[in-house]
Amino acid sequence: MSVAVTEKPSALNAPDREYSLERTRNIGIAAHIDAGKTTTTERILFYTGLIHKMGEVHDGNTVTDWMSQEKERGITITSAAITCFWKQAEDGLFKSFSDIPHRINIIDTPGHVDFTAEVERSMRVLDGAVAVFCGVAGVQPQSETVWRQATKYKVPRIAFVNKMDRTGADFDNALQEMRDKLGAYAHAVVMPLGAEENLSGVIDVISQKAVIYDEKDETGLTYEVTDIPSSQQERAQCAYQELIDAVAEKDDEVMELVIEEKPVDPHVLKSAIRRLTCRLEFVPVLGGSAFKNKGVHAVVDAVIDYLPSPVEVPAAVANNLAKGGEVEIKADDNGSFCGLAFKLWTDSFVGKLVFMRVYRGTLRKGDTLINTRTGKRERASRLLMIQADKRTECEAVYSGDIAAIVGVRQVTTGDTLSEQGFQISLEPPTFPEPVISMAIEPKTKADRDKLSDGLQRLSDEDPTFRCYTNEETGQLIIAGMGELHLEIIRDRLLREFKVVANAGAPQIAYRETITTQATGEGKFIRQSGGRGQYGHAVIQIRPNERGKGVSVESKIVGGVIPKEFVPAVIAGVNEAIAGGVLANYPMVDLSVEITDGSFHEVDSNELAFKMAGIFAFKDAAQKAGMTLLEPLMKVEVTTPDEYQGDILGDLNRRRGKIQHIDAKSQATLIHSEVPLAEMFGYATAVRSLSKGRASYSMEPCRFDPVPTQILNNMLETVAPMMVNRE
Repeated sequence: MSVAVTEKPSALNAPDREYSLERTRNIGIAAHIDAGKTTTTERILFYTGLIHKMGEVHDGNTVTDWMSQEKERGITITSAAITCFWKQAEDGLFKSFSDIPHRINIIDTPGHVDFTAEVERSMRVLDGAVAVFCGVAGVQPQSETVWRQATKYKVPRIAFVNKMDRTGADFDNALQEMRDKLGAYAHAVVMPLGAEENLSGVIDVISQKAVIYDEKDETGLTYEVTDIPSSQQERAQCAYQELIDAVAEKDDEVMELVIEEKPVDPHVLKSAIRRLTCRLEFVPVLGGSAFKNKGVHAVVDAVIDYLPSPVEVPAAVANNLAKGGEVEIKADDNGSFCGLAFKLWTDSFVGKLVFMRVYRGTLRKGDTLINTRTGKRERASRLLMIQADKRTECEAVYSGDIAAIVGVRQVTTGDTLSEQGFQISLEPPTFPEPVISMAIEPKTKADRDKLSDGLQRLSDEDPTFRCYTNEETGQLIIAGMGELHLEIIRDRLLREFKVVANAGAPQIAYRETITTQATGEGKFIRQSGGRGQYGHAVIQIRPNERGKGVSVESKIVGGVIPKEFVPAVIAGVNEAIAGGVLANYPMVDLSVEITDGSFHEVDSNELAFKMAGIFAFKDAAQKAGMTLLEPLMKVEVTTPDEYQGDILGDLNRRRGKIQHIDAKSQATLIHSEVPLAEMFGYATAVRSLSKGRASYSMEPCRFDPVPTQILNNMLETVAPMMVNRE
C-alpha cells in the first residue's frame, strides 16, 4: 500500500493548486554516458501515458533528446525538463488504488563529461534522483562524478541497474561496485529475474512476488504477477533477509521488530526505507532493462515510495541580505515568494527563457520580482511549464514547481528572484573551470556582429562556456569542457545563429604556480618635469595547497602605504596573477601578502601603486620557483582482451599512467591518468586500434606539473611573445 503521502493536502498548499506538494516529485535521471538514461526516461513517459509511442535514441525520436545535435549524435547535450503523472500502486505491483495521481517533474541529464554543468545545475534544484547504472559495466567514471554531485547537494537517490538483457550483465556485481566505489549503503528492493537473453521479468524483494512479462507484447504492458519460480526462491529470500537486516541496523522501528522476532509488515519496511533514503542513509536498488521494457514500472513506483516530496527535504538555507545571517526557506505556497534561476535558454519563438525552481510562495503571471543580486525589478510577463521542447502557458506557479519565466532580462544562472521586500540569496550552483580553448573568427565581415551576439547568448546559457579576446594576439578565444563541447558550440552557431566561423586548433588551459616562498619589490617612478608618479610596494608570496586557489591580503601597518592606495596594489597583483608570468597562463594556488612600501606626498596615485603591485608580484614570482601545471584526465578504456596490449602501448606513448586494470567478462577495463594535451583525436585512435570494438570515457582529474623537457619546449615557443610584450 502507499506509504508516501496523506490523501488530504496540508495547509501548505494554495487552494487553487491542482497537485499538492505532498504528491509532487522533482527528480533527475543521471548516469554515465550510454547507461540508458534517455531510454529509461522515454519508457517512464510511455508508461505514465504522456506519450503513446516509445522513441529510441538510435532512431533520434525520443522526447527529451529534442535538439538536432542530440538526434544526430544519439547523446544528451542539454538537460530536458518534462512532467508526467503516475497513479501509485496499492501493493507495489501496478494496481491503481487512487484516482489522484502523483505529479513527477523529471529532468533527463547528459552523461558526457563535457556537459557536466547540466548535471550540476539540475542537482542543485532537485529533491531526488534516479542513478542509472549499466548492468555490464557497473560503476563507471562519470557514474562517480554524478554521484558526488548528488552528494554535494544532499540529493536522495535510488539506483536502477539497467541493461540486464545485455551479454555479461551482472546485477550482484553492479550492486557490490556501488558499495565499494561509491560508499553507498545500497540494497536490492527489486531484482531482475534472469539475465542476458533469459531476462523474463523482475522480483519484488519486499512482497516476495515475481512480475513476468509477456514476450509477445514488446511494449511491456502485459505481465503477470506470480509466485517466484522455485529456482529463484532461495536467492529472493536471501535478498529479503539482507534487506531486513540492513534497514534494522539504521531504523529503530524495524530493529525492534527483528529483536522481538516479529514479522516486518511491507508497509512498515517501505516506510523505514523511505525515511532512510530521504536522510541519505540508504539507496534502494532496482534491476531491469529499459530497452526491453522490463522493470521500469517498478522504478516509477520506487520514485513515489522512496524519494521525497518538496515538503520532506530539509529547508533550503538562504542568506538574509537585509538583516545578515541565514534564513530557512521551507516549501509553502502561502509564504513570501522566492526561486532560483538555474538555467537560461534562448527560444526562437518566445525569446529568453529563465528556468526556475520555486522554493516558496506563489508567482502569478504579470507579477513583479526583484533580482536580489542586482537589486533590479523584473516582470514575469509569461509563465511556462516545460515539456522538453514544448511550452505550456500557465497562470501561476507554486512552491516546489520547476517552470520557466519569460520577460526577465538581466538574469544569470544562480540568481535569486524574490518578491519585493524579501531580500534573500539562495546558494547558486558551482561549476568547474574550462579545460580547453580554441581561437575562432567569422568567415566574413558580415558574420562578425552575428558571431558576437551568438557567443554572448551561448555563454549566458552555459556557465562552463567562456569567450574572451586574447590581449596579446587580438584573437577571439572560446573555452569549454572538451572537444565535443566546443564542437557543439560551433554547430549551434551555424544552425541557430547562421554564423559560419573558422576555428583554430584546440589549446590547453594550462596554469602557472610557484613552488617556494619569495619576496618581491616593485617601484614605479616617473618624472616628466611637472607632477610625477611614485608607487612602491613589497610583497611576500608562498605556495597554497593544490586546489586551494589564490588569496591576496594586506598586512600593511603604520601607514607606509596609505589606505586609499592599498586596493590599487591588490588590483595590480590580481592583474599580474591573471596574466601569468612564466608563459601567459593564469596563476593558481598561491598566497600573497602586501607587507611594506612607501609613498610620495605629491606624486603617489592609484595608477602608480597598481603598477608597483604588478612589478612586485613579477619580481617575487620569478624568485619563487615557477612551474606550469597541465590538466590531467581520468581515462577509462573498455576493450576486448586481444587489443589490451595495443591500447596500453598507445596510452604509454601519450604519457599516460596506468592506475589499475580490471578483468570483466567479455572485456578488460584499463584505468589511467593521461594529460589532456595528449588526448586530442583519441576517439579515432582507440577505434582504429581495436577495429571499432573498444570505447573510452574521460573526465577531469587534477592539475599536475608539466615535465621539464616539455616545459622547456613550450617556453621556447612562448619566449618571443613575452619579449614582444615587454
